[in-house]
Amino acid sequence: MPEPTPKVILPPSRETHRTVLGPSVTLRGELTGDEDLLIEGQFDGSIHLRDHCLTVGAQGQVKADIEVSRAVIQGAITGNITARDRIEIHKTGKVMGDLVAPGIAIEDGAYFKGSIEILREEGRPAAPSASLARAEAAEPKPHS
Repeated sequence: MPEPTPKVILPPSRETHRTVLGPSVTLRGELTGDEDLLIEGQFDGSIHLRDHCLTVGAQGQVKADIEVSRAVIQGAITGNITARDRIEIHKTGKVMGDLVAPGIAIEDGAYFKGSIEILREEGRPAAPSASLARAEAAEPKPHS
């Protein structure tokens, strides 16, 4: 029996407007907009949805640098993702690129290769913990 297709999880939105790139759509270029976007097809370029959510469905394939308010990844992305609020990679998701956001969630079973930068205080990178630095400095050195 074939495995059921995973449901696309769309986060709640302030607006009811949403654009869908269906599974048969292949698009290349620079994409900007003032509404949420669901990609089920293929996209290659750059995506700028500063105040809105990008959802890449389980069959979606994206090669782009992305700047959004929120990103929900169930498909494949190659490129860097910067989000003002949150990045979620679900178990069917595959991301190869760097993530920058105040909140990042990676579900068990998801694939991720890249770096993560957690933002604090309106876009400032989190400083290394002073107590961690002290703990590393206080570690006894092994005797030879």
